[in-house]
Amino acid sequence: MILFGPTAVGKSEILTQLFDQRFEVINADSMQVYRHMDIGTAKPGIAARERPPLHLIDVAEPSYQWNAGEFVKSAETLVEQIRARDKVPVVCGGTAFYITSFLYGLPESPKGDAEARARLKEIARVEGRDALARLLRERDPVAASRIPEGDTYRITRALEVLESTGESLYSFQWPRALRAGFRFLLLGLQRDREDLYRRIEQRVDRMFSQGLVDEVKNLLSLGYGPDDPGMRGIGYREILQMRTGCQSLTGARELIKRNSRRYAKRQLTFFRSVEGVGWFAPTDVLRMQEAIDEFLAVANGAPEQPATQQPAT
Repeated sequence: MILFGPTAVGKSEILTQLFDQRFEVINADSMQVYRHMDIGTAKPGIAARERPPLHLIDVAEPSYQWNAGEFVKSAETLVEQIRARDKVPVVCGGTAFYITSFLYGLPESPKGDAEARARLKEIARVEGRDALARLLRERDPVAASRIPEGDTYRITRALEVLESTGESLYSFQWPRALRAGFRFLLLGLQRDREDLYRRIEQRVDRMFSQGLVDEVKNLLSLGYGPDDPGMRGIGYREILQMRTGCQSLTGARELIKRNSRRYAKRQLTFFRSVEGVGWFAPTDVLRMQEAIDEFLAVANGAPEQPATQQPAT
């Protein structure tokens, strides 16, 4: 099963309402994999990670570049282990690239080019990471439109492919058929835009009241800085801008809200390109439960009933 939706839509609440100890959850949030980063990533508390069991939380240091390939490999291993325990695996999160990579498989693209990567790293060192984003906008507008400016890893990869092949990363074949060997139930969560944006702003305010600034200070004391992958996430990079005097506390809070709203919009655009999704409001608990029960019944050998909605593939 796959449960996804934009930031602050209510995925964690649905997990605790609908998924009991028959299930185990694989986290598909690219920031919640990092240790020491709890408040800014809206990471579930320790108790919530047991109902049902939650995997791929706190598995990497903020200095480590966790990516889609690592996620897919880890998720595949976990799916096998969860099935061996006679439990049902549920992939849940909001990182669209991770989820689509798991659904369709990773694209076929050229191997890494160490020399090109070294040149790009030097540009970032001398001119700053923003220079790479500008370079990508100039050379490959298609890739630039699909990759968030703060995602230096994917920006560097796109430029590396462009330099080594002369072709856009997005010109290579991306799988569009669901992977063999899996039967997916795709559950998408959505809210009215005004409601979603209100929840995003409330979440950001709550992060500040819970101590987001102190969390960033602790990360700095542990030796992490703005060049580390984890520290480039929304909520962290805006706080770090305060160190250079480029941002006030109030300004950082508003910037986090704005960037989170924009991120949610990109998430929804990406998710809506996935076919076969059953879209639900988080209040549609009964309908989601019915879809889950029907999916499990068929998986356990019951004859499939004619669909009255479109939640499964």
